[in-house]
Amino acid sequence: MAQFLLAFLVLSVLTPWLTRLLGTRVFYVIALLPAGAFAYTLTQTAAVTAGGAVTQFIPWIPQLGINFSFRVDTLAWLLALVVTGIGALVLIYCARYFTDDEPSLGRFAAVLLAFAGTMYGLVTADDIVIMFMFWEITSVLSYLLIGHYTSKRESRGAALQALIVTTFGGLVMLVGVVMLAVGAGTTSLAAIVENPVAGPIGTWGVLLVLVGALSKSALVPFHFWLPAAMAAPTPVSAYLHAAAMVKAGIYIVARLAPGYADSDGWLPVLVTLGTWTMLVGAWRSLRQYDLKLLLAYGTVSQLGFLMIAVGFNTRDTALAGAALLLAHALYKATLFLVVGVIDHRAGTRDWRKLSGVGRSTPALAVIAFIAVASMAGIPPLFGFVAKEAVFTSLLDAGLGGSPWGYIALAGTAVGSVLTVAYSIRFFWGAFGTRREQPDTVLHASPWDTLLAPGVLTVATVGLGLFASALDPLLAPYADTVPGVGTLTEPPYHLALWHGLEPALFLSAAVVLLGVLMFAGRRRVARLQAKVPDYVDAGRGYGKAIRGVDRISARVTHFAQRGGLPQYLGTILVVFVLALGFAAFVNRTWPDAVVLYDYPGQVVIALIMGICAIMAARVGQRMTAVILAGVTGYGLVALFAFHGAPDLALTQALVESITLVIFVLVLRRLPANIAQHNKPVRRKRRLLIGGLVGLVMGTIGVISLGARQFESIAGALPRLSVDEGHGDNIVNVMLVDIRAWDTMGEVSVLIVVATGVASLLFVSGRNAVVPRLKESRSLRSVANRRRVVPDPELSSEGHAVSRQAFLLAGRKNAPRSRSILIEVLVRLLFHPAMIVSIYLLFAGHNLPGGGFAGGLLAGLALVARYLAGGRYELSEAAPIDPGKILGLGVILAVGMSVVSLFFDGIPLESAYVTATVPVLGDLSFGTSTIFDIGVYLVVIGLSYDILRSLGSEIDRQSEAAEIGPRPAPSSAPEPAPEPRPETETETEGATR
Repeated sequence: MAQFLLAFLVLSVLTPWLTRLLGTRVFYVIALLPAGAFAYTLTQTAAVTAGGAVTQFIPWIPQLGINFSFRVDTLAWLLALVVTGIGALVLIYCARYFTDDEPSLGRFAAVLLAFAGTMYGLVTADDIVIMFMFWEITSVLSYLLIGHYTSKRESRGAALQALIVTTFGGLVMLVGVVMLAVGAGTTSLAAIVENPVAGPIGTWGVLLVLVGALSKSALVPFHFWLPAAMAAPTPVSAYLHAAAMVKAGIYIVARLAPGYADSDGWLPVLVTLGTWTMLVGAWRSLRQYDLKLLLAYGTVSQLGFLMIAVGFNTRDTALAGAALLLAHALYKATLFLVVGVIDHRAGTRDWRKLSGVGRSTPALAVIAFIAVASMAGIPPLFGFVAKEAVFTSLLDAGLGGSPWGYIALAGTAVGSVLTVAYSIRFFWGAFGTRREQPDTVLHASPWDTLLAPGVLTVATVGLGLFASALDPLLAPYADTVPGVGTLTEPPYHLALWHGLEPALFLSAAVVLLGVLMFAGRRRVARLQAKVPDYVDAGRGYGKAIRGVDRISARVTHFAQRGGLPQYLGTILVVFVLALGFAAFVNRTWPDAVVLYDYPGQVVIALIMGICAIMAARVGQRMTAVILAGVTGYGLVALFAFHGAPDLALTQALVESITLVIFVLVLRRLPANIAQHNKPVRRKRRLLIGGLVGLVMGTIGVISLGARQFESIAGALPRLSVDEGHGDNIVNVMLVDIRAWDTMGEVSVLIVVATGVASLLFVSGRNAVVPRLKESRSLRSVANRRRVVPDPELSSEGHAVSRQAFLLAGRKNAPRSRSILIEVLVRLLFHPAMIVSIYLLFAGHNLPGGGFAGGLLAGLALVARYLAGGRYELSEAAPIDPGKILGLGVILAVGMSVVSLFFDGIPLESAYVTATVPVLGDLSFGTSTIFDIGVYLVVIGLSYDILRSLGSEIDRQSEAAEIGPRPAPSSAPEPAPEPRPETETETEGATR
C-alpha cells in the first residue's frame, strides 16, 4: 500500500510536466496508476474473504505510537476498489471531457490524481492519526478541484465554503481522535474498534468524530456545501461527490460501528440527522431544473440514507449498508458523467432547454435509464437489492424491540418515495421530448466518453443479477457488528429474490407512490413554493459568515487603532497581566539567587542596560540603531565568556547583518525620531516597559529554580559523538538531534524573505536585480586588465590603470563611491566566501555550521552591494534568490525523506566513515547535506532582503528623482551601453 501511495505522490508531481508533452492524453497515462491499485486490491480478495486482513507497518514516531500502518480488511477492500476503480474510469473520461486549451489542465490532472491517492490512503490507513492526515488532505485537494475555474467567483466561493465546512468538522474530529487514541492507549484503528473506549471519554470522543463525518458527508446541518460544489467540473462531481470524498464520512462511521454503535448518542444522532437529510435533500431535488443540481441534492438525500444503514447497530444493516454504498457509487457516478456529456454537447444543463436528447443519443439514454432505475430501486438492478436489504434489516430491528428501527424504516421509506420521484424527473428532464422546444441534437459520443458510464452500468446490472456472489465478500465486515435486536436466523444474505417478503411489498409501494408523486408534480411544485426562502441552510451559512466579518471588523477597529505603539502596548500589557499573574501565584522559588558569575558580567550588563535606555531616549534613528546593536554585541561577549563560541559567532553575524538591514530601511525614513509627531503618553510607555522588564526578570529567576529533574545536557557530549559523529554539540543538535526545529526555522526564514519582498515589489514578486549588459565581455580574459578611463578621477582625462573588479561601481554617483571601501571589498570578498564554506564544513566539529557560514556569505554580499551598488549585487550573484532558497529547502527537507528509504525515521542521519591519507579519519553524513541546505537558505534570505531593501529602494529613489517611468518596477533596468575603447585605453593596456 505504501508503495502505491508513494507512486501517487511522485506521479502527481510529474503530471504537470507530462501534460505539457501529452496534452489531454496525459489522463490515459495517469489512469494506469489507480487502475494498477485496483488490480492490486483485487489480488487481496482471497485474504479478505477469509475474514483476514493484509497489513503493512512502517515506523514513524514510535515515541507517540504513530506509524505508517495500513490494513486492508473487508471494508477497506470495498472502499479501495471504489476509489481506485471509479477514479481510473473518471480519469479516462477526462481525456475527452477537456481540451488541450483548458486553463491549468496540468494542475487539475495532478490534483485529481493526488486526490485519488489520498482517498486510497484514507481508507487503508490503520493508524487513526495517519487516517486523519489523509482526511484533511482531501479537504485541501477538494478545495483546489472545486475552485478549478479560478476566474469565476462562483467557483472560488463554493471551494472556500466546502473548505470551511469540512475543515471545521475536521478540527472537531481531531479532538475526538485524540480522545479515542489516549483512551485506548493506541493509535491503531483496528485496536480502537476491537477494544472500545468506555466511559465519558469514549462517548464524547466518538460523538466528536461523528461531527467530522457528518460535515464531510454533507448531512444536515452541513449539507449546503455539496450543491454549491457543483461549480466544479463534472468529472470532479462524479468522483468526489459521488464515489470518493463524501464517502469518507460514511466510511469512518462504518469503521467505528462494530465497536461504538451501541454507545450513548450514536443511534439518535445518526438516525435523526440521516432521516432529516434524506428528506431535505430529496425535497430540494424536486425543485431543481439544473440536472447537476438535481443530482447533487439527490446525493445529499442518499448520503442520509447511507448514514442510517452503515450506522445502525445490527449485523444485517451493516451488510445492507455496504451493498448500498457500492450501489450508490455506481449509479450516481454514472449519472454525473452522463450529465457531463449532455452539458458538453448541448451547451446547457437546464432540462427546460432540452428536448429529444434520447432520440439523438440512444446509447447514452439507455445508460442513464439503467442508472436511474437502480437509484429508484427497480429490479433486477443492484440498487434494488441494496434498498430491499436495508428495508428488511430495519424492519427486523424494529420487530426485535428497537424503536429506532421503526423510526428509520419510516423515514427511509418516505425518502425513497421522493427518490423515485426525482429519479423520474431527472430522466424525463434530460431525455424527454417537449413540444415547446425544438429537438436537441447531440453528436455521437466517442467510445472513451461512454466507457466510464458504460462500465459502471454493466457493473450495476451484473451485481444485481448475481448479488448472491457478492454476499460472501461483504459478509466478513457485517459479521463484526454485534447484531443486537435482529430476528433473522440464519443471518440475512444478499440476493435478487427473497420471496414475497414485506420488504418487497414496501419497495413496490415506494415505487408506486413515487410515480404518482411525479405525476402530480405541479401540485408538489405549488406546495414547495409556499416554503419561505429563509428556510435554507445555505442562507444561514452566508449570514453567519457575514456576521463574523462584521464582528471581526468592529473588534479590529476597536483594538487596532493608534498605530504601532498601541499594538505593541496591547501585546506587552497582555504579556504582563498573563505571565505576571502566573509569577504572582508561583510557589516554586530558587533557594538562592546568584547575581553574577564574574565581575566582567556585571560590566557587560551595565553597558547593555545603559545602551538600551539611551536607544529609547535619543532623537536620531541611526544613533538608536547603533545603541541597540551594542546590546546585541553585549550578548556576543556574554556567550564568549561563558564558553559558547558557536553562539557568540552566530550572534555576532546576526547582529551585523541586522544592523545593515536597519540602515537600509532607515534610508527611506526621516533622520530624527518623532520629527513630525511628538511622542505622547511617555509615562504610560515607561510604566509598561518597566513592568515588562520586571516580569521577564522574575520569570528568569523562577525558571532557573524550577528544574525538578536532572538536565539532559550531561548526555549531549556523548550523543553528539556517538549519534551525531561530531564534537560540536551546538551544530549536531541543529542538524541532527533537533533537526525538526531547524527545518521549521528554515521555513520561517523563507516566509520572512517572501514577506519583505512582497512589501517592496508591489507590481510583481518576480523582479530581478539588474545587471550590466557588458559584464560578460568586461570579465573576459582579454579585457581583464583593461584600463578604464574615468574623468571623475583624473581631471586631465588620463586613464587610471586598475583591474575591473567592481564593474558596476562606475554606475554610482561620485559622491556615493569610496575607494577605501572598494579596496577593502576587493581584498575581503573572496576570503570571506572561502571562510564561509570552511565554517559550513568545519561546523560539525568546530565553531561554525551552515547558519554561521551563510550569514558570513550574506555579509560578503552586503559588502559588494555597499561598494558597487545595486548593479554590483547581481554581478556578485547572477541568480534568482528564490532559486537559492528553493534549492536550500529541497536539500533540507529532502533529508527528512531519504531516511525513510533506509528503514529509518525522518531526518535520522546516516554516515559514511573512511580513513583518507593525510587527512585521517573522515565522516560524512546526510546531516552535512542538511546543513548545506541551511547554508543556502540563509544566503538566499540575505540576497533577497538586499534585493528588496537595497536594490529596489535604490531604484524607487532614482525613479522619484527623475519622475515616473513607463517601465514597471518588476522589470530590470537597462544598463548603459559599454563605452567605446579609446586610444588611451589601448595605450594603457599596452603598458
